[in-house]
Amino acid sequence: MTATPVPHDPDGSLAVRVRDLRMNYGDHEVLTGVDFDVRLGEVVCLLGPNGAGKTTTIEVLEGFRLPSAGTVEVLGVDPATGDDAWRARVGVVLQSWRDHPRWTPRRLLRYLAGYYAPYSTPTHPRPWDVEELLATVGLVAEADRKIATLSGGRRRRLDVAVGLIGRPELLFLDEPTAGFDPQARRDFHDLVHRLSDLEGTSILLTTHDLGEAERLADRILILADGHIVADGSAEALTRQVAGTSEVRWCRDGERFVHATDEVVPFVRRLLAQHGDALTDLEVRRSSLEDTYIALVQRFESASPAGRHLAEVAR
Repeated sequence: MTATPVPHDPDGSLAVRVRDLRMNYGDHEVLTGVDFDVRLGEVVCLLGPNGAGKTTTIEVLEGFRLPSAGTVEVLGVDPATGDDAWRARVGVVLQSWRDHPRWTPRRLLRYLAGYYAPYSTPTHPRPWDVEELLATVGLVAEADRKIATLSGGRRRRLDVAVGLIGRPELLFLDEPTAGFDPQARRDFHDLVHRLSDLEGTSILLTTHDLGEAERLADRILILADGHIVADGSAEALTRQVAGTSEVRWCRDGERFVHATDEVVPFVRRLLAQHGDALTDLEVRRSSLEDTYIALVQRFESASPAGRHLAEVAR
């Protein structure tokens, strides 16, 4: 089957285009009209409570599930008709992937690399060099150990390497750092920035780690009640939903807290009034977690079914 172009992105600036995506399971409508774009080279994070339809949305984009209705375009193609050449341009890191336990990471990656070589182009060579990729994901020391003997964190690094071996133009990451220790998580974040900034890779990720979303994403989408309820940078969403900040300070050994929507004018007045008598001056803005919970609860409580939040990110 030949990949079918979808003529809705005439200038070719989008990696993903979704319009009125709907999904029904029997009488239950999970997605009620999802609309969003992912631009080329952009890192976008899809957030939402369990059961909101994140996995369903991603599976439709990956071509693993057919939507009930709507238009979906991934790298200019309808995923439902994507051929091998299209799939070579897309990388997927699933939550878990347990094949070939007796193989080693080096052997597995070399084997998978062979599938991508026929789709190499002068402008986008494939696959990724195996030795370079092992170093990139931090698996050089374990490259010749059986996969079954790797720790959960090291196994997760291999999952990431499997998703990257074809040097994808678009990468789907589903809870990519689950099981990572703090250093491995930091290394992975550096890798994501490298892929986006230097390789021009478009990335769509899901995570329950809101700190991770804030550090990685150029833009955040929040899915609730079957559709996108918020779309913007972490900073923009926080200002929009929970603009009030807390100013904390000490004076003469006494602590003070004041909530304000206009931090700079208030701090300026505070300094003019008390000057050097102030100590421990601190401004605390609402976090992405505050914003996320407020948005999801707002739409969940307003839904006809009165559904409650299944899980909030930690």
